[in-house]
Formats: sequence, C-alpha cells, structure tokens
Amino acid sequence: MGEPTNISYKPTPGLSYDPSDPKYWDEAGLTQEVTRVFEVCHGCRMCFKYCDSFPDLFDLIDNKHEGDVTKLTRAETDRVMDACFQCKLCEVQCPYTPRDKHEFELDFPKLVHRYQALRAKREGLTLRDRVLGDPDTTGKLARASLGLANVMNRVKLHRWFMEKVVGIHRDKLLPEFAGQTFEAWARREGKIADAPGGEVVLFQTCYVQHNEPEIGRDTCEVMAKNEVDLRCAAGLRCCGMPAWEHGDLEGLRRHAKANLDVLTPFVDAGAKVMAINPTCSMMLRREYPELVADEDRERARKVAAAVVDPSEHLWSLRREPRFNTEFKSTPGPLAYHAPCHLRAQAIGFRARNLLKKIPEVGAVDQVMECCGHNGTYAMTTEGFVPSQRVGKRAFDGMKDAEAKVWVTDCPLAALQFEQHAGVKPMHPMSVLARAYREDGFEAALARPDDAGTDEG
Repeated sequence: MGEPTNISYKPTPGLSYDPSDPKYWDEAGLTQEVTRVFEVCHGCRMCFKYCDSFPDLFDLIDNKHEGDVTKLTRAETDRVMDACFQCKLCEVQCPYTPRDKHEFELDFPKLVHRYQALRAKREGLTLRDRVLGDPDTTGKLARASLGLANVMNRVKLHRWFMEKVVGIHRDKLLPEFAGQTFEAWARREGKIADAPGGEVVLFQTCYVQHNEPEIGRDTCEVMAKNEVDLRCAAGLRCCGMPAWEHGDLEGLRRHAKANLDVLTPFVDAGAKVMAINPTCSMMLRREYPELVADEDRERARKVAAAVVDPSEHLWSLRREPRFNTEFKSTPGPLAYHAPCHLRAQAIGFRARNLLKKIPEVGAVDQVMECCGHNGTYAMTTEGFVPSQRVGKRAFDGMKDAEAKVWVTDCPLAALQFEQHAGVKPMHPMSVLARAYREDGFEAALARPDDAGTDEG
C-alpha cells in the first residue's frame, strides 16, 4: 500500500476566486485547488467545530482513505461542499487567508461558491434553488395571495407537499409575509427620495421589504431621533446572496446590477448605504466588488466603500451633540447574539455597545456562536436537523443569560431562536426605537423633572 501523495500547501495554477477569470470555470483547475485546500484543512483542523464540512472531510480522509486526500470521490467531495452553509466563520478564524496576506491564499467559503457555481453551470438549477434564490418573486406571489400564503404555511398537508416537491422541510418555521412592503410604507410616508442625496440611503433588504417591514420603520425612527438624514429609494432588490449560495452567478449579477443602478447616484451625492441585515451588508461590502460583471466593478467598489450597518453608523455619532440618549423606557438586562456575517465584516459589535447606553441594561450578555440558520440552509430538508445541532451552543448561551429580551442583528437568526429556543430576539433598531418611547417597554424611566422628588 503506497504512501499518501505529498501535496504542496501553496496555490496551484488553478487558484481563482474571480468569476470573470477564465481559470475560475476550469474544472481541472478547480480539482487542483479542492485537493490542495482539503489537504491544508486536513493538516490544520482549526475549524472542526463549525459546519459539517470539516468533520465530514476529516472522517473521510482518516477513516476511509488512509490519509490520502486524492482518493476522495466526486460524490464525497459533493458531500463536503454541500455541508457548507456559508457562515464564513472558518474564513474569520483561518490564518491562511488572502485577507491576512498569507501565501496559501486559502478561502474555503469562496472555494465552495466556485464549486457550486461550476456544478450549477454543468447540471442546472433545481426548482428549490430557483424558489429560495428569488425572495422578491416569492414575496410578490405571497402578497398576491391576500394572506393565503401565510395560512397555507401552517397547514400540515401543504407543508408536506412543499417538502416533497420543493425540498423545504415541513417543520421549519417560515417567516410570514407582510401585506404591505416596506417600500410601499416609505412611499406613503413621503420617505422615498425624489433625487439622490442625504446622509444615508437605506438598503432595507428583501426580508424587511417582504416579511418584517416594522424593522425598517424602527430603523427610520431611530435615525430620525438622532437627526440622521435618511432617505429611502425605490426599486431595490434582494442582495443576491440566496441565489449565489446555490451557485446562480447570473441571478446574483442581475440583482447586483439593479441595486447598483439605484445606489450609485446616492453614493455619488455623498450618502452612505445603510444595510439593515448583516448578510446584505456583507454582500454589498465584501462580495459585490469581486462577483459582479466587469462593467459594474468600479461602481461596486464605490458602493462597497460606503456601506454601513445601522448600529455602526449610529455608534460613529456618539460624540456628536445630536446623539440621542433620552430614553424613556428600558428592556432591562439583554442577551445579544452576534451574527456570523457581522463578524465576517470585522466592524465590531456596535449594536451591543449602543444597547448598553440604555439605562438599566447593564452589561449585555453576548453569544458568539453560530445559530445554524445561515441563509436558506435551515429551510431545506437536509439542513433543518443539522442546523439545530449547529445552533445548540447559541441557543444554550442565550438561555443561560437569563435575560427576558434577546437581541440579534439578523432577522433569520431570530426565527431560528424563536423555533428552537422559545424566544424571538428583537433587532437592535427595534430595541432602541421602543426605548425612546414611554410605553416601549414595561419599565418606564424617570423623567428629568422627576429626579430627586423622593429626597428630603
């Protein structure tokens, strides 16, 4: 029995993370890179605790192929790649990345994206890929049903049918669809900008647009309280991540082009782009510049440089006179979950810092573990159960905090906690918006003119 092949950890001629590079689409070059990256990960093993990609990979190499990574079959490689749900935590922790300027230039999530893109090109997209990859169309159809979609999503027979035909797990708690989009509300309230300008333009995200527009309304309210000139824009689409996680590059590029058409004039006029969902801000900030079509890359880089998270922007104003700390009610102690895609952007935990400004909140208990939802992964028949196992540490961490109010920046993470931990976290902007209101939380705060009335 021969010894395992000696594989260099340095990049092969097949290295490419750029879909505009012809090498990106070369199957032989991809195979070279998959083998190299698998060998590096097998030797390192730092990322054993995240998704199942790494435990599956290590098990196959150790227990089936006697340490020889070159013996993995196509089906086994598919299994490893399909277990990645793009949380990005392995890239955050990996010491060998291009971000760290390491000579190995290893980016496992991008390698998985490349693998899925080539497979989608070779085999085509499935019905589920198309349904989950286009939240805007799904939202439009749901609104056209006049509420029937929400009712049917709670009917067991319908959910069984969805599982068999589309591949969405019958037990997954799905978000409800709002009867009115966020954009429709913003238009009615006169918040849609007539022309580019303002301090920030809101990228409300497809989830806020179609499912929880109240998060967008709360964001507008909080920014107004802090004298932020926030404008809303018409015609924004999904950021494209749901399409891209299934390898649909053309779908991503269509969404990106439409969003760049809307956002670029605002950025040219000096506005920041405030993206509510961390996944969307990550896409705009980190993925668009490398994934959009060549003719859109200059615009993508310009927009990426202007992207901010709502809490990130608000925290940057904390030393300005307009920064508003006149809270009128308090949620009390809080438990805060830091989403994976927020961590991937390395901008710090500004929401946690802001929440500590609310009186009687005190030290915020913070949970850093992945919740397991990760885009559409937890919705799928094969991902629903593993997502619970992956998220258990996060569920337990939030429960251990013994806080009545939970918080996370990611609305899909909130669904995951609601279903598997029994409490639905609020978005930080919703917590702040309510804390500015006298009746926002049960515990009202003393007004300045009430201070000292009980002292003799």
